[in-house]
Amino acid sequence: MINMSSLKTSFEQLGFKDVSTYINSGNILFKSKETDARKLEKKIEQMLSQEYKLESKVVVKSYSEMANLIASLPKKWNGDKAYRFNVMFLRHAIDSEDILKGLEPNQEIEEVVVYRPGALLWSSRLCDLNQTSMAKLGNKKPFQEVTVRNLNTTRKLYELLKKMAED
Repeated sequence: MINMSSLKTSFEQLGFKDVSTYINSGNILFKSKETDARKLEKKIEQMLSQEYKLESKVVVKSYSEMANLIASLPKKWNGDKAYRFNVMFLRHAIDSEDILKGLEPNQEIEEVVVYRPGALLWSSRLCDLNQTSMAKLGNKKPFQEVTVRNLNTTRKLYELLKKMAED
């Protein structure tokens, strides 16, 4: 675990502006003159390795990417408490509809996967969560290039990015 205050400071030292964090799970919001997400990912990964001895994959999404994603969420993703709605954010290196190949969701208990640029959308009933095919994807190579956030976190991150863009 990395202290989020320390991580915020590290991002500021990299030259990022308006750095903030959201919940203690690595969600960091910032402004940068650099617009190439791959360069940003590499820069952040190097810092994490050097300062925290953490070898981690980073996923960077812009405000416009998040806005497009939020606008395209399925209407049935209405927050039904019996379901888990997840957004699997794809690193730019693997961002392609081809990521769907080889996925074999259990149609009886999960709904996978809708591809959106930069993400896969996946849902399941909470009571079946541990039995889903998505719960077993972590060991497959392409899925080591994703990070997953639930619907509420995804929406909150978008709202925070929107506020940053307006300031």
